[in-house]
Amino acid sequence: MRVVLGVPDLFLPKAWRCEGLAKIEFLNVTKTRSIDGEMRSVLDDVSVAVEEGTILAIGGPSGAGKSTMLRLANRLESATSGRVLLDGVDISTIDPVRLRRKVGMVFQLPSLFPLTIQENLTYGPELRGVEPSSLHDKVREMLDMVDLPDLSPGRQAGELSVGQQQRVAIARTLMNEPEVLLMDEPTSALDPATAKSILELVCDIRSRYGITVLFVSHSLEHSRLVGDRFLLIVDGKVVEESDIEAFFRGPQTELGRKFLAGELK
Repeated sequence: MRVVLGVPDLFLPKAWRCEGLAKIEFLNVTKTRSIDGEMRSVLDDVSVAVEEGTILAIGGPSGAGKSTMLRLANRLESATSGRVLLDGVDISTIDPVRLRRKVGMVFQLPSLFPLTIQENLTYGPELRGVEPSSLHDKVREMLDMVDLPDLSPGRQAGELSVGQQQRVAIARTLMNEPEVLLMDEPTSALDPATAKSILELVCDIRSRYGITVLFVSHSLEHSRLVGDRFLLIVDGKVVEESDIEAFFRGPQTELGRKFLAGELK
């Protein structure tokens, strides 16, 4: 039985346990692009279903297609062939702005606007027509959620440390109440202590809100700390997908064993 933050998943909120229900699904997805004047497959016939409330850690060598997979999930890029489904609906039929409220993304480097923390956090809701005056409590809730309860919302985002900026970036994404969170190397620019706190935050977010998370990282340690399942991609192809502890106990493929041994970079 999976245990999250000391709580067996049997006792976690039923709304996000939903075993067997794919929240987001990739069906025979291929992505090609021109590289050095030659068309190449960045992703090659990728199929994977991510159950609701699951943290899927995605690993693989540099250039394997991990970040491309995330970008396809919220239409920052489009698949060359195949389909990506959200709750069974082809995302190509969903308005991109609406889709990106449901499928939020946190990047490797925090990309905050040169505005106050308050303005960063309320930017998305205000675009949807929410009155700024009604968002005060929500801003405080999100800052508490990302463990920045003493931070003044009126402070300029550029004055924050990189770790604080990443937390605010996560809070800004959560302001849109996403159902899926895409995280592309969110700890790679952080010192070890700050990175560990962000990993704990990822688990806490899932625990509180039941968000489905796709977590890309070059760090096997980080993937193991947060993931329920592990997806290994090499040269754009799915090599293994399994329970994360099963992968770390013993990969089922030669490429999996080489990756775990640090022989694939």
